[in-house]
Amino acid sequence: MCSRFSLTAPPEAVRAIFGTRNSLDFPPRYNIAPTQPVVIVRRTVSGEREQYLVRWGLIPSWVKDPRTFTTLINARSETAAAKPSFRGSFRHKRCLVPATGFYEWTGRPGAKRPHLFRPRDGGLVALAGLADHWVGADGSELESVAILTTSANATMAPIHDRMPVIIAPEHFEAWLDCSSGTAHFVGRLLAPPPDDLLEIVDVSPKLNNPRSEGPELMHPPGSSGPSAA
Repeated sequence: MCSRFSLTAPPEAVRAIFGTRNSLDFPPRYNIAPTQPVVIVRRTVSGEREQYLVRWGLIPSWVKDPRTFTTLINARSETAAAKPSFRGSFRHKRCLVPATGFYEWTGRPGAKRPHLFRPRDGGLVALAGLADHWVGADGSELESVAILTTSANATMAPIHDRMPVIIAPEHFEAWLDCSSGTAHFVGRLLAPPPDDLLEIVDVSPKLNNPRSEGPELMHPPGSSGPSAA
């Protein structure tokens, strides 16, 4: 699964890598948690890519009251196309979630150890997302996103059996293009990423608190200094 990730790259880097027409002004975020605002990249009806701010935790458009609905932070890639909560988004609202890394934990409750999975060569990855747009009877609106997961690759498997789907840059356009209203042709993009794409870095247990934020979260356990870049 994916329950926490980071986006610490400068906005201009996000714009350059994802080829968006706009750039959102956001600070480095080391501990992005569910229900918080996140940046997504989506394709407009005119075919351009744009950055947009949504809430992490998908609320399907058919939900009557979001306050009584359990938000969906992840969607299993193997079943999302058939699930009522995700199938419309899978066909019409696929998006990318820029990230500089994501986290997973090992250890027993009360002593969980966080591990950062980040690109071995640095930079950004694009997590596969499904967005939706909810409109209430009173006209209130909420745009939200869930992150797709797949089976773990060899790097991830010792830590967890699931991981986020990562879309390679050469497949951005295929993933974002929802103009056909179908999704059967993107199934091949949902496989685990290459085993050598990511590296694992042990980071501060302060990250266990979703309210914690800042570069000190990247420090190795028991250290006051930064982790190796």
